[in-house]
Amino acid sequence: MKKKLISSLLAAALTLSLAACGSAPAASGSEAASEPAASSDAAASTESAAPTGDGFDASVDYAALAGTTITVAASPVPHAEILAVAADILAQADITLDVMEFTDYIQPNQATENGEVDANYFQHGPYLENFNAENGTHLVSVGAIHYEPLGLYPGKAASLDALAEGAQIGVPNDPTNEARALQLLAAQGLITLREGAGREATKNDLEENPKNLEIVEMEAAQLPRQLASLDMAVINGNYASEAGFSSASDALAAEDAASEAAQTYANVLVVKEGSEDTPATKALLAALKSQAVKDFITETYDGAVVAIF
Repeated sequence: MKKKLISSLLAAALTLSLAACGSAPAASGSEAASEPAASSDAAASTESAAPTGDGFDASVDYAALAGTTITVAASPVPHAEILAVAADILAQADITLDVMEFTDYIQPNQATENGEVDANYFQHGPYLENFNAENGTHLVSVGAIHYEPLGLYPGKAASLDALAEGAQIGVPNDPTNEARALQLLAAQGLITLREGAGREATKNDLEENPKNLEIVEMEAAQLPRQLASLDMAVINGNYASEAGFSSASDALAAEDAASEAAQTYANVLVVKEGSEDTPATKALLAALKSQAVKDFITETYDGAVVAIF
């Protein structure tokens, strides 16, 4: 009996000794399993979520683009202004949009072809097609963004009825925009074009010209500056806006934004062939086709620029 009592006392003492040395029971299976899950949740919370929603393309890995710069050649108005809105969207993904402004229609395409910029935004599809054909360039459109109605603006003549015999009307001298301008004049009954002239019409295609109007071909960017010396001029929307003109309130006539011309002459985002599906191109296009950009266009340009997406 004494031996049993001594054995019991020794066992109790050994148990207390082990507890005092800090030994602890092993965690249960459910407790052990919860530790990695907690660690994963903590790690996930430290990662920045990929941008989603308006202005972002779900197929793009924005984390891989973070810290990069996309360079775009553009006309100052409205293209560079529109790109500024897209830049704010891209900045949310730590992507910098660098906009290089040009005031002509030649250098932006040359810079894109030569790789000096990643993309350009200033021209419509027919102009791009013609430029490629004439210059052997390899540029492609990746999306239509907006349309700029061509407008007929008064110079020395205040109205269509005030146009005198032999009055001078300025038109852009590049092939596609000259044809557009002549079609606008024809729509006002000022001239008649040869049947079939279409998108390739020039002043040599005038079939009827009752007032013997003199069609003055001029670089598009110069038309607003020369308007005071002309009786009238047909001016591209971007150059009209830059000069402070509105096709809605200042033009005597303008292309209908609901017309076939709106689709044909929509301004497009352009890259060099082979870059159509790069993550940077997709990210830029998504930003340009955002609701934020559409709202900006609607609120800023009084009908002189119309979003087409």
